[in-house]
Amino acid sequence: MVEFGKLKSPIEWPGVRAGVVEAAVEVIGQLPKKRVELQVKTLDERDFPGYVRKRINYFVDEWDRISAWLFIPDGKEETPAILCCHQETPIGKDESAGLGGDSRMALAQRYCSEFGYITMAPDCLYAGDRLTGKQEPLKSKPYYKASTKLSLLGKMLADHMHAIDVLSEMKRVDASRIGVIGHGLGGTNAIVLTAFDDRVSTCVSSSGFTRFEQDSNPVRWTDPDGLCLLPKLKPHFESGSFPFDWEHLLAMAAPSPTLILNNTQDSVYTNPKSCERAVKAAQHIYKILGAGGALDYYAHTDGHTLTEPTLELADEWFERWL
Repeated sequence: MVEFGKLKSPIEWPGVRAGVVEAAVEVIGQLPKKRVELQVKTLDERDFPGYVRKRINYFVDEWDRISAWLFIPDGKEETPAILCCHQETPIGKDESAGLGGDSRMALAQRYCSEFGYITMAPDCLYAGDRLTGKQEPLKSKPYYKASTKLSLLGKMLADHMHAIDVLSEMKRVDASRIGVIGHGLGGTNAIVLTAFDDRVSTCVSSSGFTRFEQDSNPVRWTDPDGLCLLPKLKPHFESGSFPFDWEHLLAMAAPSPTLILNNTQDSVYTNPKSCERAVKAAQHIYKILGAGGALDYYAHTDGHTLTEPTLELADEWFERWL
């Protein structure tokens, strides 16, 4: 793996970054070179004090339409937008919209109604409206039966890039000011999206990862009976040698402002303190790119969740950078 501390000049970074991207793509999978026409449709619409909530759908490939909640504040033009990535929950986007689940995760509703951002919350595969028939929620076996080229995390990345397409093409969105936020699985997706899509200008990720190298329970990434995000990592966990780690994805996101919120007593990840190590390593790249304050880390002991203090930090981050 690349050691960032050896880099001294921003001139060196593009070449190193290309190697990091290549290593990540080898595991995540190659994204489709062409994106389909979105053909966005509004399925229903409801007015609330100060904003409108729409349920839309759009194509993410030649056959698959996915649905999303879209929140639009009243009377604003050239408005910043935030993509809200849901956590690992069977109800998917509905939790982000405040329609069930943990009210603290109602991020799409929160950032529109309280702060005036345009927000969007789509479903990931095997959650929400993307569950059909007798499929089990958050189980990836059907995906790998149909596809072996792109990991499920890669598919989620491709789908979220289509969501950025939707926001970028909206007349009322300032396409230069699009942020992303997520917790848990959503936090994972937020980092990966920011790393691969330079249209994302600001990121907040909560409890989204632990470094592969320090993870003593890698089943969350490779379990064929669960939500298997990165099956190609399995031999690397067995050997203890990894082509990339989370500091590399964070560095790929540079210089986009990125806030990492992390619980050091997380019950989901085996070594959450390793997140700080990843952030410190990636901060070196931010510094040599002239954005030293644009990658920050906040640790807490409040469990695998978002709390009012961490939400306030996210609010301040978006107010500062978006």
